[in-house]
Amino acid sequence: MTETGVRGLDVFDPSPARVHRMSAADVLRGLGEAEGGRLLPRRKPNVPPVIRVADKFLTGTLDLRAVELNYLLEFVRCRFEEPPDLRQGKLAGVEFADCWLPGLQARNLSSANEVSLAGSTVEGLVDLTDADIAASLSLRDCSLCVPGGLAVQADRVKLAGALLAQRVSVLGELRMASAHVGGYCNFAGGTLDNPAGYAVRGTNAHIGGSFLLNNSAIRGTVLLASVRVESELSLRGATSTDGREDEEAALDPHADRTSTVVLDRVTVVGDVHLDRGFTSAGTVRMVNATLGGTLSLSGGRFDALDRSGTGDPIGYGRALHLDGAQVGGDIIGRQAHVRGQIRMVDLQVKGSLILDGSTMDNPDADAVLGNRSGIGSNLTARELESAGGLQLRGVRIGANLDLRGSRLTRAGRYRHMPAGKPSLDIGGAVIGRDLICARGAKEFVAHGGVRARRAQVGRMANFAGAVLGDKLDSHALNLLGLQVQELVLTPITPPRGDVTLRQVRCTSLDDNEAFWSATGWIDLEEFRYDSLRNPIDLRDDEEVERRLRWLRQAMRRTYRPGPYDQFAEMLRASGNDEHAATVLVEKQRLRYRAVAEGRRWLRPLVLLWSWLQRYMVGYGYRPARALAWLVVSWVLGSVWFTVAGPLTVINSDDRLSWNAWLYTIDLVVPIVDLGNKNRWQTGGASQWIAAGLIVTGWVLATTVAAGLTRMLKR
Repeated sequence: MTETGVRGLDVFDPSPARVHRMSAADVLRGLGEAEGGRLLPRRKPNVPPVIRVADKFLTGTLDLRAVELNYLLEFVRCRFEEPPDLRQGKLAGVEFADCWLPGLQARNLSSANEVSLAGSTVEGLVDLTDADIAASLSLRDCSLCVPGGLAVQADRVKLAGALLAQRVSVLGELRMASAHVGGYCNFAGGTLDNPAGYAVRGTNAHIGGSFLLNNSAIRGTVLLASVRVESELSLRGATSTDGREDEEAALDPHADRTSTVVLDRVTVVGDVHLDRGFTSAGTVRMVNATLGGTLSLSGGRFDALDRSGTGDPIGYGRALHLDGAQVGGDIIGRQAHVRGQIRMVDLQVKGSLILDGSTMDNPDADAVLGNRSGIGSNLTARELESAGGLQLRGVRIGANLDLRGSRLTRAGRYRHMPAGKPSLDIGGAVIGRDLICARGAKEFVAHGGVRARRAQVGRMANFAGAVLGDKLDSHALNLLGLQVQELVLTPITPPRGDVTLRQVRCTSLDDNEAFWSATGWIDLEEFRYDSLRNPIDLRDDEEVERRLRWLRQAMRRTYRPGPYDQFAEMLRASGNDEHAATVLVEKQRLRYRAVAEGRRWLRPLVLLWSWLQRYMVGYGYRPARALAWLVVSWVLGSVWFTVAGPLTVINSDDRLSWNAWLYTIDLVVPIVDLGNKNRWQTGGASQWIAAGLIVTGWVLATTVAAGLTRMLKR
């Protein structure tokens, strides 16, 4: 081993004292002497010789291009006048420790041991393109400076070991496209500074271990598209700002204008960490990525607020773009802060998606756009604060969609229509267990309302303690075609806006007066429920009257027969025929009133006919009333004929004696002939009274017969 130099060289001094100067040719001459047969002492058996140069200012060019050298080169605290040239060289290893270099040319370098720039400062390009290093590449505590240009070019580099770059400082672009690293890449605590450009460009790279950017400060875009990482990818605690502006953004309004981290088509066998203080001032893209483990976003800050050159805000974009990504574990985003949109169309998650306690800010637009996504277990966003809507059309969730205690405001309006957007839109969703939009630690609030058109919920849809809607001209709740076992409609305040329950099918309904007091129209056509969660007692007439009042109020006094038929059918199925009849009587009353409103001149007659039917026979649903009126007719007719005296006998040979009571009952009861009405001749007023009793008898007796027939069938 040889060692030259005097300690004390300032590597940043461009003109050091003569005692520190050494020609690069002298180093090459020493190497030539070694090759000529001069043996160098070895440190220990089986270890290559080491040539060590310390505290020297090397003038000229250290030219080892295409040289095969079985010596380990160590340069300690040295300053180089020209970039060392190691191109196509085959070395045992090379180390630049605490050195200053104007660059390093090492294209196609082959090294049997580690290549190290630890602690060095390089103010020029470090070119490691196509290098083949049998050990690790160390950039620990290194400063690499090429402002606005390439600081490191390591395309297709092959490392059998790791890329060690803890606390590295790179001013310029670090490029390692198609690199193959057998171990891990560690940039923890580093500074990667290339604003409005690529801070790291590693497309198609293969990392045999973890890729770590923990606690790093990044200005510029980290481009890791199509990278394969055999373990975890972590930016935990990192700060990423000043991303590169997409050139297609001006042509495509749906493009991400500025992305700070691009992980499109990345394959990560383990977890991806964007959490615990991770901050991004731009879009984080993971389009069509494949993750074997968990995507962690907890405590992260994702800010897609665009700013002008003066720092003034000009609009929101996508903060997190996950279209088509496949996650083998969970997505955990507790206490995350998002300014902009989370877009996750066609996302597939085998585990759960958790956004509990997070804050989202994308006002008057969709804070979450996740159409057609698939979640294997739960999608939970308890106590979520969102200025912007959640659009989850066509999602498939294996267990629960839980928004307990969340607050969803400022959903905005559709671009091509005046209608307001819902705060939560899960149209066509398939949910394995429960949809929970209920009170938790605080009320569930959806100012834009909830839309669940054609959704399928396996067990319960729960709106207990909810606050739905904030505008009278919009939809507070739209459940058109919803299929669910248990439907809980017990909001804490009346829904503000219209409510649609058309074609909803549920087994059990739980409601309250606040729901039926909605400020808008409640559409109940073809709404089917088999039972009430709190059944109506057979003696509880007040509850039936109260529910009828709720129905009238819900439909704004507009006649619709379907809701009354459904209510009566449900009561009859539970054995409550008496209350079912009450409901059907009310239905007929409203029907005749609606008919009367459409017939101006016949209105009094229609109302009179309705009144007669209601009080005499209960529109046919109260046959006992008909029997009572039949008896009353008999009594009144008998009294009249008793007072009027015996009638004239039609046949003088007939010996039948006069009996007013038997004569009247013969008139009142049809079909049955007791031999009285055809033997006496009526005249004057008695003739009209007899005719009236016959007509009344036919109407009332027919009603009584129909009621008895129904009773016998039961």
